[in-house]
Amino acid sequence: MNQKKTLYLKAEAILKFFLDADDEIDTLIKCKSTEVNLLTYDFDLYQALGSLKPQDAYQQAKLIKLLEAVDVLSYRKNFNTEKPVLTDERVDELRKTALIKVQK
Repeated sequence: MNQKKTLYLKAEAILKFFLDADDEIDTLIKCKSTEVNLLTYDFDLYQALGSLKPQDAYQQAKLIKLLEAVDVLSYRKNFNTEKPVLTDERVDELRKTALIKVQK
């Protein structure tokens, strides 16, 4: 019996998905592979959502699809600590990473 591969999605990858900046991530989430388990922490989802700007072409349907395809784990329960606050510096860092492909 083959064991499924597990892939962890960081905030950068989630933001790329929301911004249509990475076809591979888009396909992984939208097609919900039967060979890969997708995981993330609520903290990464929080960071990605908090990094969206009003000018972004964000579609709520993408969040719904992500929640359907990705198992969201509790940061607090797994690390026994509170989630760090999302700073402007972190938002800038995430956006810079996520928008590299879009700007090319």
